[in-house]
Order: sequence, then C-alpha cells, then structure tokens
Amino acid sequence: MIEYATDWREAGACLAADPDLFFPVAAGTAAGPETTRALRICDDCAVKRQCLEFAMRHGEANGIWGGTTPEERTRVLRQRNPRSRRPGRRTWHEPSGALVS
Repeated sequence: MIEYATDWREAGACLAADPDLFFPVAAGTAAGPETTRALRICDDCAVKRQCLEFAMRHGEANGIWGGTTPEERTRVLRQRNPRSRRPGRRTWHEPSGALVS
C-alpha cells in the first residue's frame, strides 16, 4: 500500500521552499551550503518529528528529512539494528587461497 501526502506535510516549514534545496545534486562538501540552508529551515519546523518518522519508516536514503542528513539516518538505523552492520571488509588474499582480514 502506498502512503500519499498526509496532513503533517501541509504544515511543514519546507512547504514554500525550493524542493531541490532538500535534495542537493552535489555530494560531500559541495552540497554543504544547500544542506545547511535546508537544515536551518527544519530547525523551526513544527512537524520535524513526523517528517523524520516518515523518512525512517519508508527508508528514505536521499535528501534532508526531519532535520537529518542521509548519513545521520543511516547511523541511527545501524544503532537500532546492529545486525544490519556490514561485516569487516576482507581485502587481501594470500597466494595459498587463505583469506586475511
């Protein structure tokens, strides 16, 4: 079942802002100014908690939601479910075929 726009979205501080601000095309430090502006809009939002809950529930991997970046949401999900962490990376194979971590 698809969940469409709900009442909380209509009360968002971002409603009048450019949506591209919350989904910067650039990555890393290049996206910094846009991300900072988006997070400032979220700071005073009355439905910040509902927005974040929506993003977490639906696995939103991109954009600024509820005053959080994708990296912050990923960190929270990993803390909630330690089993979802990726195992250590194995990078070197010995000539004998033994795997070294």
